[in-house]
Amino acid sequence: MVAAYIGAAYWFTASTSFANPAAAFGRMFSDSFAGIAPSTVPAFVVAEFAGAALAVLLHRALGASAASKPMS
Repeated sequence: MVAAYIGAAYWFTASTSFANPAAAFGRMFSDSFAGIAPSTVPAFVVAEFAGAALAVLLHRALGASAASKPMS
């Protein structure tokens, strides 16, 4: 479902969903209607990396609890 959302956002919206930090940097230099303000890009990229770090921590926490349970 996530891949379908990203694919749809990429092809059917002007923002291309900014799933990749490189897309944000590229749009920062764009002069089109889909460009974004250069002052907002650093905070956006930091937020993307913070979200990724939280996802990794959550995955590890859930994986550790699942691995510690005995198999039935």
